[in-house]
Amino acid sequence: MSIVIVGGHERMVGQYKKICRNYHHKVKVFTQMSADLNKQMGRPDMFILFTNTVSHKMVKCALDEAKRSKAQLIRCHTSSSTALTDILENVG
Repeated sequence: MSIVIVGGHERMVGQYKKICRNYHHKVKVFTQMSADLNKQMGRPDMFILFTNTVSHKMVKCALDEAKRSKAQLIRCHTSSSTALTDILENVG
């Protein structure tokens, strides 16, 4: 499964990727808004939004891409490694 994580802490990117690899998922992590963010996201199977650490503009971009690609969307207030592990446990 391919996953796009939007939000989270910059220092946690490596841990997010490691956790997703442990569940055999491909992952892209975006913690900062870039000019062409919607083009970089691609067409993943699932979007995970860490809503506490993300700007409204990034949320809107992710929501638009999730709707366009008909991907599953999961929102989580916390951006901890435990929260990500819980999400991946419950999804698949």
